[in-house]
Order: sequence, then structure tokens, then C-alpha cells
Amino acid sequence: MTEPCRLYLITPERLDPESFADTLAEALDAGDVACVQLRLKDVDDDTIRAAAERLAPVAQTRDVAFLMNDRPDLAAETGCDGVHVGQQDSTYETARAALGADAIVGVTCHDSRHLAMIAAEAGADYVAFGAFFPTASKDAIGHPDPEILAWWSELMTVPCVAIGGITPTNCAPLVQAGADFLAVLGAVWGCADGPGAAVRAFNTAIADARATAA
Repeated sequence: MTEPCRLYLITPERLDPESFADTLAEALDAGDVACVQLRLKDVDDDTIRAAAERLAPVAQTRDVAFLMNDRPDLAAETGCDGVHVGQQDSTYETARAALGADAIVGVTCHDSRHLAMIAAEAGADYVAFGAFFPTASKDAIGHPDPEILAWWSELMTVPCVAIGGITPTNCAPLVQAGADFLAVLGAVWGCADGPGAAVRAFNTAIADARATAA
């Protein structure tokens, strides 16, 4: 465990960009966050553009990468730092061609070691495994064991992201297994004490898990 595990925030599927900008700023100002993924569903392209143009600067001025889900074309158009693609979305090759060599391109791999190897060999900047726990944010295809993170981190230098129902109270096994990033949604935006409190709780939980494993 040489590099610390970091937070990877995913936005709600529906949001008002203007009001959410303050919510996002609260989260990012509360503690260490590596990146934010804009993940809007069932909205038109203009809505995605407007959200990206309002929210990307909130992240980027804080040295936090801003990624878009599924849409490399709109990610390139709106100045995002990269894109995350699923197995049923745009291909890695299409995403890389749209965004260029310096952009971040991450790939969903569910619970498949084979898909992860293919993505890494193609040049993906990270692979995402999940869902590790029950989640209401999407219908999970894979349900891996944390051991897949240990296997990956021992074998590969490409970072891995753990996703799916992750909270401050259940994340320790994922951190200790070797997750480079914890992708979280509901546990931050749905936190009763606010997103800032959630980010602080995650950072504390990550540090505690690393200390226990040391």
C-alpha cells in the first residue's frame, strides 16, 4: 500500500447545475478528492453541456479532475479532463481518439479480470470493478469479491477503482485489498450531515484502514 486510496465522486443522475455547484464545492473543500465524474442519465445533450460547463471549473480550480460518463464527444467539447466508458457505451478506442493521449479514459470492467486486462493493454488510465455492495444507483452486472482488487494491484500498475454501495463504514476491506480509488455517489450526496461531512468521514475511514493494514 504505497499510494493512498482516494475518493472518486460521481454526481447524481439529475441535478440543477447552479445549485449543485455549491454542493460540489462543499464536498471538494472538505478533504481529499481525486476526481469527479458527471453522470447524468436520460437528459439531452444541451443539459449535459450546461452541467459540464458550470461544474467542471468547480473541480478543476481545486486541482480535481473532471470526467464525463459515457460521452467522449461531449467531454472533448466541454473541456473535461477525461471520460469514463462502460462496456455498453463508447469503446475505449473511440474515447481515446476523441480526447487525445493526455486525457483520462477509464473503463468499467464489472467483475471481469479478462475485460480489465483488455482495457489495461489497450491503454486505459484505470479500470473499475463493482458493484462490491448493494447499490440503488444502477443495476449492477458484476458483484466481485475484494480479492479481485488484491489480484489486480499485485499484477498491474494501472490503477483500479472500486464502486458500488461504498460507505465510510464498509470501505476498509476495499482499501486494504488495494483499491486506488473509491467511487461513491449516494453515501456523499445523500449524507444527512451534508457532503462535506461525508468526504471527511471517508478520508478518515481510508486513513484508518491503511493504518490497520500497515
